[in-house]
Amino acid sequence: METESPEQDVLSVLMDDPKASVGDIAQRAGVSRPTAQKYIEKLEEEGAIVGYSVEVNPKKLDDQRIALVGIDVESEQYVEVIDTLQNADGLVSLYTATGDHMLMAELQAEGDEDIHALISDEILAVDGVTAACPTVLHERIV
Repeated sequence: METESPEQDVLSVLMDDPKASVGDIAQRAGVSRPTAQKYIEKLEEEGAIVGYSVEVNPKKLDDQRIALVGIDVESEQYVEVIDTLQNADGLVSLYTATGDHMLMAELQAEGDEDIHALISDEILAVDGVTAACPTVLHERIV
């Protein structure tokens, strides 16, 4: 690999394959296993790695639905809304955003009715949320 540093090489391998073993990451990044482990732990401690996830194709999961929801918030309640939304049922991720909405949430639930219930009960019910604009994903193309 040809990147800026061995630490970046380790991160690149991990981003390409989050399920890779530390030994595999070390080999692909051209560093020793202890060095790869040290870099991974450092990146986690610094907050550069915030979690590990699985990408799913909703069409392959029976009636599983994924929705991306743009959320508008009253400015004076922004922090409280974020604190509350972090514990919402069905929440996969929550992002600050620029553009049409202040926040973007990724939700996952069984079927369209459950997704819409999550939006109503877990997002729109939060004091300070002024609007939620969902897009339900159906089939992953790439």
